[in-house]
Amino acid sequence: MSAIMVVGTTSHAGKSIIAAAICRMLKRQGHRVTPFKGQNMALNAYVTPAGGEIGHAQAVQAWAAGLEPRVEMNPILLKPQGDMTSQVILQGKAVGRTQAADYYRDYFDRGWQAITDALATLQAEFDWIVCEGAGSPAEINLKHRDLTNMRVAKHLKAPTLLVADIDRGGVFAHIVGTLELLDPDERALITGFVINKFRGQRSLLESGITWLEERTGIPVVGVIPWLEQALPAEDSLDLFERRRTKPHAELTIAVIRLPRISNFTDFDPLEAETSVQLQFVSLHQPLGQPDAVIIPGSKTTISDLQQLQITGMADQLLTYSQAGGTILGICGGLQMLGQTISDPQGTEGQPGDFQGLGLLPLQTIMTGAKITRQRQAHITFPTYRSALNNGTQIVQGYEIHQGQTFVKQPETVGSWFDDPALGMVSHYHRTQGTYLHGLFNNGPWRRVWINQLRDQKGLSPLPVEIPDYEVYRDHLLDQVTDAIASHLNLQPFLECS
Repeated sequence: MSAIMVVGTTSHAGKSIIAAAICRMLKRQGHRVTPFKGQNMALNAYVTPAGGEIGHAQAVQAWAAGLEPRVEMNPILLKPQGDMTSQVILQGKAVGRTQAADYYRDYFDRGWQAITDALATLQAEFDWIVCEGAGSPAEINLKHRDLTNMRVAKHLKAPTLLVADIDRGGVFAHIVGTLELLDPDERALITGFVINKFRGQRSLLESGITWLEERTGIPVVGVIPWLEQALPAEDSLDLFERRRTKPHAELTIAVIRLPRISNFTDFDPLEAETSVQLQFVSLHQPLGQPDAVIIPGSKTTISDLQQLQITGMADQLLTYSQAGGTILGICGGLQMLGQTISDPQGTEGQPGDFQGLGLLPLQTIMTGAKITRQRQAHITFPTYRSALNNGTQIVQGYEIHQGQTFVKQPETVGSWFDDPALGMVSHYHRTQGTYLHGLFNNGPWRRVWINQLRDQKGLSPLPVEIPDYEVYRDHLLDQVTDAIASHLNLQPFLECS
């Protein structure tokens, strides 16, 4: 077994996309390769076929490697909940909540054991492990308790790639400063540098590269240009970088940018639709008159619901709905659309009963038990069934939520699927809710949903017989890999292993 470690001088340096590309590069060479990230902090999660929860970025890397995602690829996932508190997902299962100050006291030993156990399992099955670090490996106040950067690299004796983002400026200082702060045995593992997100002429960079290589004795193995192709973002900060204007878009869909927005990878398939312009709207912006509004998932549903109400966004949504606007709530967004959310045990914080938006006749009761599972469902709602030529239509996705939701007045809503708890729609079709993450990945269903919006606007329908998003995603992974592979020399790493 061989390993490559990918660390970054900063967060958002491009570690995830480069690790995904390396996975696909090695797969193309015929190797059995798996991704790995010991500890991830993210609100974008994916549920494996076995029902375990991992970071969505590791799921993308697994698909790049031609694998089904599994919990060994990301044994620790931290999901921030605000107030310096995170939910701890260990080996795919929620095991508790912790404050930052207590995490390493309570979970360091358990976490390192989970990491080494996962690595041992993967080492027995694969030729290569492509490991991704988190943040920076040189945070001197955290290095003694860093579970996922150079501790993993040293455990595997993995040649390490240091990635730096030149678009943010200061790339040479970032690289040299990081090296200076690493311990000698950590620095010895750094086998190459990658300068990422380069927009200029390579010739203008050559003198800096020469200086860097002479000073450090470590080669620059890649200068990766700025890539317009975008793999799913891992952090909500990346939503600001997603605002690509589509001059020929015919529909505008607003996604409410909740303070603790989660699983916004749900909207990547909509982003891929050339006729759709996505707008991520903060709570302090005017909503305007989009063709549809989506209230996404949230890690802290009650807190984000209260922020909707405090900022006045809730009033904007009610006015929009009363004017005939289409609103879709996904997961936490579904819960917010209901009449009440009760949290008797204080699962999300303060116990109590909280008023929802009242747009669907729902009551949600928060519980400590967390539901994480993949799902298949048959479409039952007549409008959707007829639009899909009345055939047996199956949609796939996954659930990640705490709380159970009950319909208080079943006669006032229709069910989307054969399991009514997965999704419901008002009789006027304008207010919709679902617990099914990944719903838009289902190509025919997505087009039917879009065509309803187009019909309301007097636009002709788009074809519905299209592949699911995973086909597009695989093509995108190929494009990204091709773009990176032409500028990245892995030979020093192959020779070290």
